[in-house]
Amino acid sequence: MAIPIKRRTLLVGGVAGAAALAVGLKPGDKGENHSPYFSDISTALDNANIATPVLIVDKAKLLENVKTLKSHIDGRFKYRIVAKSLPSLGLIEQVMEAANTHRLMLFHQPFLSQVAAQLPHSDVLMGKPMPVKAAETFYLTFDSTEFDHQQQLQWLLDTPARLQQYVTLANQLNVNMRINIELDVGLHRGGIQDSDELIAMLEIIQAEPRLSFAGFMGYEPHIVKVPGNPLDYRNRAMESYKKHIVTAKQFLQDDWPEDVLLNACGSPTYQLYDEGDYPFNEISAGSCLVKPTDFDIPTLADHLPASYIATPVLKTSDRKQIPVDGVGKLLAAWDPNFARAFFTYGGYWKAIPESPKGLFNNPLMGRSTNQEMLNGSTSIDLQVDDWIFLRPTQSEFVFLQFGDIAVLENNEITERWSVLAAEA
Repeated sequence: MAIPIKRRTLLVGGVAGAAALAVGLKPGDKGENHSPYFSDISTALDNANIATPVLIVDKAKLLENVKTLKSHIDGRFKYRIVAKSLPSLGLIEQVMEAANTHRLMLFHQPFLSQVAAQLPHSDVLMGKPMPVKAAETFYLTFDSTEFDHQQQLQWLLDTPARLQQYVTLANQLNVNMRINIELDVGLHRGGIQDSDELIAMLEIIQAEPRLSFAGFMGYEPHIVKVPGNPLDYRNRAMESYKKHIVTAKQFLQDDWPEDVLLNACGSPTYQLYDEGDYPFNEISAGSCLVKPTDFDIPTLADHLPASYIATPVLKTSDRKQIPVDGVGKLLAAWDPNFARAFFTYGGYWKAIPESPKGLFNNPLMGRSTNQEMLNGSTSIDLQVDDWIFLRPTQSEFVFLQFGDIAVLENNEITERWSVLAAEA
């Protein structure tokens, strides 16, 4: 039966419209070759005879980030380096010198032991409450003639029960301890929430000759992550902080420390305090100095990415092959960014492909810690033994996975910084 003219016109128009829509939806070629910056790093790695996955820190960008940090702080607060985000003694020393600070925040007992032994002039605040057994391990293995743990170390504690454990340990080992109390200023991840708890902790400290109150730590990264106006959350957090200071001052009176440490902030939030009066006297930050991708946020827009993972290309394929009949060719026919495959030395890191542009993890093959498969278009001219660069999503764990950090300076790998050991 013949199709009526109007119906035929509709069918033809519909097919043409669908074809036009398909053309409009068809992905474009996103591939690019290395920029001159990454080409120069590739040459630097080859010249340094590096042939395995490596973590790179761009020293010039690192120092520029320190300069940016200092410009925001502008002498209004002391600065404490968050060492878990820069877990290398060489990296920490570089930042200490550039930022003119000897203050460190540590989160791991083995790191504390290494800092005490190798950076003995550090002033250390623990960044989380440690199991009392971890503190005991530190004291029993402590071996430094220069680091005075009774003056240079503050233990962060969060509850009267944990504080009582430290009382027992201090008396058992005959050591004096400085205690910093963790405040919950809205994050709700632990710490003192009300005056009764705070007074209970202060009473324990006052009753124990081997303990002394050193200050507060109130961490508030939630203020840039939860829905709403971050300045409103900032103000609420600071009101909570002030309330605890008033309570402690009223209780301690003349015993309120002249050198009290009132710590706050982190990389995501520190720039929210560029102006105004706030109850703390010290800020902490670390990740903003190397800027992993998790810190690509508005409050750190003026910081530069300064760290990369570099990994060699082990194999390439232009055959569009996936071990499911025909799927690879179909994908490549539809999306030109599936045309090539690159297998890297190692993989499955907390990282995102950075250069060449247009690389991505194959969604069908999954991830691999041995030989990661990345896809890209024919515009990407990568060959075996060339380099692929990724940006870490975080620094604190990722930096520990590659051995010594390669320091990039003036287009050369000028030195290697060892990372902190997970056990000590």
